[in-house]
Amino acid sequence: MENRLRVLRAERGWSQAELGGRIGVSRQAVNAIETGKHDPSLPLAFRLARLFELKIEEIFDDGGDNDQG
Repeated sequence: MENRLRVLRAERGWSQAELGGRIGVSRQAVNAIETGKHDPSLPLAFRLARLFELKIEEIFDDGGDNDQG
């Protein structure tokens, strides 16, 4: 799944380990999500959205066409 996690993290000057600590996962888990090797669980996606004060869909893009009309 495409995501903006690396950009959002870098804008704040956080390491992968620091972001992981803020959301309760390992640095390796953050790396796997950033590189698209692993999709976050829904609860984790909500934690990320709250942390960055964004909607989930502003962070993650499943590649689908979301236009309604």
